[in-house]
Amino acid sequence: MTKFSDLKLDPKVLSAVAEAGYETPTPIQAGAIPPALEGRDVLGIAQTGTGKTASFVLPMITLLGRGRARARMPRSLVLCPTRELAAQVAENFDTYSKHTKLTKALLIGGVSFGEQDKLIDRGVDVLIATPGRLLDHFERGKLLLTGVQIMVVDEADRMLDMGFIPDIERIFELTPKLTRQTLFFSATMAPEIERITNTFLHSPVKIEVARQATTSETIEQRLYALTPTRRDQAAKQKRELLRALIRSEAEACTNAIIFCNRKTEVDILAKSLKTYGFDAAPIHGDLDQSQRMRTLDGFRDGSLRFLIASDVAARGLDIPAVSHVFNFDVPSHAEDYVHRIGRTGRAGRKGRAFTIATPADDKYLAAIESLVKTAIPRAELPEGFELSEAAQQPPRERDEKPARARTGRSRERDRREPKAAAEITPVEAPLAEAARPEPVWAEPNRPEPVRATPARSEAQPEPCLEPRDDHRRDRDDRRDRGGPVVVGMGDHVPDFILRSFRTLSAPVTETETEDETES
Repeated sequence: MTKFSDLKLDPKVLSAVAEAGYETPTPIQAGAIPPALEGRDVLGIAQTGTGKTASFVLPMITLLGRGRARARMPRSLVLCPTRELAAQVAENFDTYSKHTKLTKALLIGGVSFGEQDKLIDRGVDVLIATPGRLLDHFERGKLLLTGVQIMVVDEADRMLDMGFIPDIERIFELTPKLTRQTLFFSATMAPEIERITNTFLHSPVKIEVARQATTSETIEQRLYALTPTRRDQAAKQKRELLRALIRSEAEACTNAIIFCNRKTEVDILAKSLKTYGFDAAPIHGDLDQSQRMRTLDGFRDGSLRFLIASDVAARGLDIPAVSHVFNFDVPSHAEDYVHRIGRTGRAGRKGRAFTIATPADDKYLAAIESLVKTAIPRAELPEGFELSEAAQQPPRERDEKPARARTGRSRERDRREPKAAAEITPVEAPLAEAARPEPVWAEPNRPEPVRATPARSEAQPEPCLEPRDDHRRDRDDRRDRGGPVVVGMGDHVPDFILRSFRTLSAPVTETETEDETES
């Protein structure tokens, strides 16, 4: 049987491995470490939980033992799809390099740029990062990748998913092409993704310990089919079934990870379980990094029993003592099922993975069973389980729809426009009569405006500015009655309208200027 001492690792690395309690490498470690130590490119495929992280960390520490890092130029680079997985790789590096003087830096989102810049400026041997934060540092001029000797892509199938391809390609272009050693590791590797890896790897050694996308034999899988009585209450009925499953496994379920497809469902489910007395906390990509790490630490040390997670926790997280995994939602990507249930049954332990499915999940189940090449065993619902009456009734709605918010324009229009006669109630009639404005001529003692008549020469024709005869008669009648006179353009013409204008081309004489001044 192969031992770590047979793999030509650095004695300091072997000492750290022994202190960690390991003597015999896993199949993927025994197959990947020797070619990696020879400097060859490696494509490693193995089930989740088989020690892929140590497969590249141990040879990296041995190869980087000679040499020294320069400022802003890391000697090796490890790319991870999630912050949690990157932090876990950093922990493994600390465990196995404690007897060496190698340095590392962890570049992930949710952490201050300033602290990360200080580490990069001092020079690091190993740089562990997520693609987004890595490119942020590069674009800020704080990082150079021309000195990378070893490049590792962990969870390669997710990293090379369509959404990550542009970032991955750009990062590879920034690293040396001829002198770089590249290592790819993943639990699943679809054929089309494998063709993409061929563009990044040069004559790689392919280590395939188990058939791709297989599940561990140490995991007991069950599928619980639920047909909701109402489509709009499907989530609520699934939550009732989940609580029944947890209670039925009360003795065996020491802790569990419960996976949902959407972040909003993660929050709703965590809140629901707390309401019913279960110790649960959510984790997904929209939470602060500090909160995510506190939640994971609590789940690791046993202070938190149920971790409600999106697929951010499905990749690579090494929490050995997870007894159960519950798929509250059937994953829409078949590969995610393999990664989800791989969080239990690790390191030879027994684990259980339960999945809740509705008729709407049939196509996703078919894809999963086609991928793993086996049917997921169907199980009966827990004994005595019945849906509550509240879960079978339509969701609660408000008795009346909320009044539509009125805009300022509509309020102004209502203020200006009086109600029609038919809309005025008897109670409002006196108020409407009192609010009606009196005509202008009914106001007493209003002084008559003074008309300004400009001086005109006798030769200048009189402009037709007087009001029409009927308007003049109305005005005279109002004046005779002592009422005010309404002033309009026919009664008063501003002086500036009657003033003549000269063209700019005509010269202005001094005499004309004096005449205008006197006028």
